Amino acid sequence: MKFFLVTFTAISLLLFSGCSSDKKQSEDKNTSILQENTKKEPITLTDIDGQSIIVTPTAKGYTFSGYENKVVLVNFFATWCPPCKAEIPHLNNLQDKYKDNFAIISVLLEENKSNDEIANFVKYNAIKYTITNSPENYKFAKAVGGVNNIPLMFLYDKEGNYSTHYVGAIPEEMIDADIKKVL
Repeated sequence: MKFFLVTFTAISLLLFSGCSSDKKQSEDKNTSILQENTKKEPITLTDIDGQSIIVTPTAKGYTFSGYENKVVLVNFFATWCPPCKAEIPHLNNLQDKYKDNFAIISVLLEENKSNDEIANFVKYNAIKYTITNSPENYKFAKAVGGVNNIPLMFLYDKEGNYSTHYVGAIPEEMIDADIKKVL
């Protein structure tokens, strides 16, 4: 019984925490997660199908071309991260539930992953939302204040205004309640 309890606790901690990579940590650890993009330059993300998403900084967040008038959840993730994989079914549920007014844009933070590899990952995991895979992903991660832990998600309302963010694995119900607030 003790073994089961210890194992269950260890697995729970793994799933409800985030992954981090020293290689990807920001040089300035004191940078706020809500750091304003002082250059105000648009960033062009490219999804695995080759479609561009122009991310434009605003006074209170970001707008995403092709996702106008939608609540957008930006999800920074990696394919090797267990909590990132564990949240996929929950993100799929939210995408299905709010499909007309909501979009998820997942921003891959891995180098040297081909679009074919990511397409296989999408197929294997039955992912129903957009995944970007481009060098600009790192520029966007820096623009939002640096991404030291994944999964990291930001929720923006229909006008692109920042609503909230989530670090680590978050219960689906919590994200669902926040989406309802900004719809």
